[in-house]
Order: sequence, then structure tokens, then C-alpha cells
Amino acid sequence: MGKRIIFTGGSGKAGRHVVPYLQEKGHRVLNLDLKPFPGEGVETLITDLTHSGEVFNALSQHFGFDGLETGDGPAKVDAVVHFAAVPRILIQPDNTTFAANTLSTYNVIEAAMKLGIRKVVIASSETTYGVCFAEGDKDYHQFPLTEDYDVDPMDSYGLSKVVNEKTARAFAMRFKADIYALRIGNVVSPEDYANFPQYLANPPMRKRNAWSYIDARDLGQIVDLCLGKDGLGFQVFNAVNDTITADEPTRDFLARWAPGTPITGSLDGFEAPISNAKIRDVLGFREEHDWRNYVTR
Repeated sequence: MGKRIIFTGGSGKAGRHVVPYLQEKGHRVLNLDLKPFPGEGVETLITDLTHSGEVFNALSQHFGFDGLETGDGPAKVDAVVHFAAVPRILIQPDNTTFAANTLSTYNVIEAAMKLGIRKVVIASSETTYGVCFAEGDKDYHQFPLTEDYDVDPMDSYGLSKVVNEKTARAFAMRFKADIYALRIGNVVSPEDYANFPQYLANPPMRKRNAWSYIDARDLGQIVDLCLGKDGLGFQVFNAVNDTITADEPTRDFLARWAPGTPITGSLDGFEAPISNAKIRDVLGFREEHDWRNYVTR
């Protein structure tokens, strides 16, 4: 049975692939965004998520005109997927980025909890690992990067994602709800594979992303798996594909390009430096879009 899902930020780069994936799985999705969805078949409610009143209202109204036919008022929302955010640094001033991302996340989770919605999936980020938007050339603490890593970003965006994880944990404990935070890797849409030859030719270009990525369509699978898995309380999951964006085995590659970072866990074959073992083991994720299927070298 499909679920009724509020999806925030569906008009963004990741959302425009994840929302159709969820619809194909039989879910009914209402997109909350400041811009309409760039395609057919997705209803968008223009919503300022930094405004608490708008969020409470948006999470408790009809998904479309067909809802009026029941005469019973808006149907219950089963889950909220919160992807909306200022998507990186250097788009808006740092304080605006931090304020928008943390306040919108607080508002969305609070409204969901107080309206009785007990499943929320939020977009955290690889930037929590502290290197993506670091000042200078910063090394990771160790590889692989797992969910128990001591996150230490120095930028407003990464810091906002760490705060959002703590917000999610607090609400999950208070309301005994399932709130899953996805530390999403560098999102790759199908057209982005044209850039991979230059990444392979110049490995330092990908250090800030830990030579890892998530295909936007595989991200849809991860979100759907989260919606179908109940009873985990608060959880953090790395949301990345299986393998490193390099042509040589991971340990050999890291010995050359990250010699100062110790390897403290399993990195067999071409495993990605950001580990997705947890989503594979706990959620049953199985990659469908390996970059090697789309890149001619």
C-alpha cells in the first residue's frame, strides 16, 4: 500500500529524481517548495518552511482538489521527507544559510510530531564529516567514514546539518518516533556522469567528497526503504553508492592520494571511502546505478 507523503524541497536537484521514484512505488506525494516542481504530475504547495504557521498548515491540508470529494477533511499524512534547504555555502550569507536550514528543519519535525506523524526522513549531508567545505586542505580522521564518525564541520552549511541531526534525535526521543537522517553524498544526476572523466584524471578534485557519490535515482530507493522500515527510532545513515570514484582499488588509491589518513576498517576492493554498509545491512539497499555503467574511459 502506498503512503501519503509530504516531501519538502522536491523541486531541487535530488528531489526532482526522488519524488518520481516514490510515485512509481505507489506513494502519493505533495511537494512543499518555494518553486513549482519542474515536471508534470507533482502537486507543489508554495511554502516558507521557516514560518512555523505555514508548516503546520501545509502538513494538515488536502494534497489536491480530489481531497474535497470525501467530505471528511484532509486525510492523514503517513510520513514527511524533508530535503528543503539552502543547498550549500556561497549562495546566501553564512548566517542566513545556517538560520534557514536549522529553523526549517525544527519547524518541519515539530509540526510532524505534534500532528501525529511518526515517520520523518531528513536530509543530512556528507559535509558533516568536515572536509567538503573546509578552509584549506583538511584530512579526514580515518577511512572508512561511518555513521559514528566524530563530525566536525567548520562551515555554516555542515554545521546546520549537525544541528539538524541533534534536533531530529531530540524529537525522536520525546515523541517515540522514527526519524532517520540521511548523510547524503555528492548527488549525481544522469547528466553529471559527463564530468567523471575529468574526476578520474584529477583525483584531488574529489577529495572534498571523499571520492564517493550517490546517484539521485538510487537516493530514491534509499528514501523508499526508509519509509518502509519502522521501529528504529532515531538513526543516521550514510546515503552513498557502493564504490569509489577511481579506477584502482580503494586501499591502493588512498595510499597515494590520502596517505595521512589511517584506514581503520574494512575497505575491500573498490568500496567507497564513505561506508554505506549500514544502509545495505539495515535497510537492504542494493545499488542500481554504478557510475561505471555510464562513463566511457
